[in-house]
Amino acid sequence: MKNSDEEYFRTCVALERRLAHLLGHNNIEELNDSAGVLWEGTQALPQWTRAWEACGPLLARYKLAISHKPDADASKGDVVSIGDIHVHCHDHPSSDHALRHAIVKATILLLEQTQHRN
Repeated sequence: MKNSDEEYFRTCVALERRLAHLLGHNNIEELNDSAGVLWEGTQALPQWTRAWEACGPLLARYKLAISHKPDADASKGDVVSIGDIHVHCHDHPSSDHALRHAIVKATILLLEQTQHRN
């Protein structure tokens, strides 16, 4: 089931905020006049779930292996899988969006697991 545009946007921002925290950005604010734009000091944080320029480098840095498989219900499209993360394309505006979400979720999981080991 697809979320409304606003709900989807909030999901994107929440994932981006979580990833930013895991990467050591602790002073993050959401400006009222720039809803969803995250800032630390005066530098905008990357829009990992919304822009390939931000998301793409995560693939190389964390050596993520992506696979695409048909959903169990073939009428719903594909599932993007990265390790234990499985993202259904039909839950996103496009397969590009689904792939970026999978990359960000997989990076978050990897970083959380690394923190727990230390």
